[in-house]
Amino acid sequence: MTERQTEVAAWFDRTYQTAGFKYLRPIEAYPIFLQLLDGKPGERLLDVACGLGLLLKAATLRDIQPTGIDISAAAIEIAQRFVPQADLRVGNVEQLPFADGAFDMLTCIGALERFLDRERALQEMHRVLTPTGRMCVMVRNAQGVGWKVWRKWLGQQNHTGHQDAKTLEQWRALLESQGFDVQGVYMDQWGRQKLRRLLRGFRPRDLTQPEPVARPLLSLRLAYEFILILRKRERPTA
Repeated sequence: MTERQTEVAAWFDRTYQTAGFKYLRPIEAYPIFLQLLDGKPGERLLDVACGLGLLLKAATLRDIQPTGIDISAAAIEIAQRFVPQADLRVGNVEQLPFADGAFDMLTCIGALERFLDRERALQEMHRVLTPTGRMCVMVRNAQGVGWKVWRKWLGQQNHTGHQDAKTLEQWRALLESQGFDVQGVYMDQWGRQKLRRLLRGFRPRDLTQPEPVARPLLSLRLAYEFILILRKRERPTA
């Protein structure tokens, strides 16, 4: 790893060692990503920047084969206890330790904006997907009110953890330039999920069952984060 990547990894190590699962959303926030990907039993999933393994745990409930990688050794140590069925690795997304075409699906939730070399990371993610592989990413919106107020105007942007954002057009252009076709764009679902959770009195729900997909009340471009569903296509040769 480069010196900057080592700094980012150290920040995440400290964060996970201190906050643990409190740093992340609860597990019920994660099955929606598998639902939007139309994940099927027996398919092979790679979760890039898997953190503590919450999405991988949700995948096991659907009999999806889970593999995860994260730059944080502290995260992987916790994830190994939380999802013992998963193949978990400490590693760098810019050099994924997997064969070409190893996975049917790939997820990268809330992490792509933190990568130091996004083009190289996406090339690796493209490489390890099958020719018809699907990918789901959740990324920060630079035009969202939350980002502008909290991160920019109030100075709360996390530079140590390399937190960043782009507009929808910028994310789409980046992903398409690296060999992905955008199949769908959605707002982050967590706000509506929290509301439904409140309305049912915080009772747990069946995580194997589909849930409603929320649409924005106003413009999608005001969403705090975007969920993009993508399909691999062949990248043009140089």
